[in-house]
Amino acid sequence: MSGRQAFDELTKGFTPERRARVDARKAELRAAMPLHELRQARAMTQKAVGDALKVKQPAVAKLERRADMYVSNLRAYIEAMGGRLNIVAEFPQRSVVITNFSTVEEDGENH
Repeated sequence: MSGRQAFDELTKGFTPERRARVDARKAELRAAMPLHELRQARAMTQKAVGDALKVKQPAVAKLERRADMYVSNLRAYIEAMGGRLNIVAEFPQRSVVITNFSTVEEDGENH
């Protein structure tokens, strides 16, 4: 016996309250993740993202490690995986979508 059990087997005895806590934590973990985990969750390789961005795989690896980058680079990375980037400022009273970054022309100017 390998000692492994299916996750459903491990959680079948959970109370509804505990299951709700587990589901809430799973949602939190899915809502916030580093770029490389997002790419992996999308079942994409660095090479596939690089092909979409027209760069080599090492450039994608470098981008994923950066703590600071241009919004245009982040947008291109997200779009290469089929997503759309939104920038949101969160305040205690409400959240606001920042529109300065919504369209960037080829020449790099914001409109």
